[in-house]
Amino acid sequence: MAFDWFASLPNFITIGRLVLTPAAITFVGEEKWRLALLVFVIAGVSDALDGWLAKTFHLQSDLGAVLDPLADKVLIVSMYVALAVVDDLPPWLAILVVARDALIIGGVLVSWFLSRPVEIRPHVLSKATTAAQLAFVGLILAGLAYDLELGVAGDVLAASVAALTVASASVYLWLWVEHMRP
Repeated sequence: MAFDWFASLPNFITIGRLVLTPAAITFVGEEKWRLALLVFVIAGVSDALDGWLAKTFHLQSDLGAVLDPLADKVLIVSMYVALAVVDDLPPWLAILVVARDALIIGGVLVSWFLSRPVEIRPHVLSKATTAAQLAFVGLILAGLAYDLELGVAGDVLAASVAALTVASASVYLWLWVEHMRP
């Protein structure tokens, strides 16, 4: 049986996003903002590309269904923590983002442990939250890379990301509780 590299292309792209994450974090830690922005943008584009390929060419897989959201979570959580550590993102927002993802992953693990696995599929609010979280990191990195002040707009965007993050966590918690009912 021959290996069909095209059928696996979305998964390889997703793995590439996982590999890019430590580079982006390293550049944040070294305050090499333009490189951090470049790597982050490439990772973001890879997220759109792997999804488009999987849907357009019917290349969805069980591995991709788990790997893609995992790669998103690793990138987002890592960038929020890294930017908070270097004091370029409010720590409370990083904590909120990490807590939401820990809640989601914890719920999935508890469900599996109790032999009541949940179907892994993103809620529409979750997609909006992920997009907002990624856009906010991109905006922060662009501001740092090109010496742009975000000012009040940055505060409004941070509040918007926080609101979406809390709303998304609430939806997932509610769905999980409903799923776990006896």
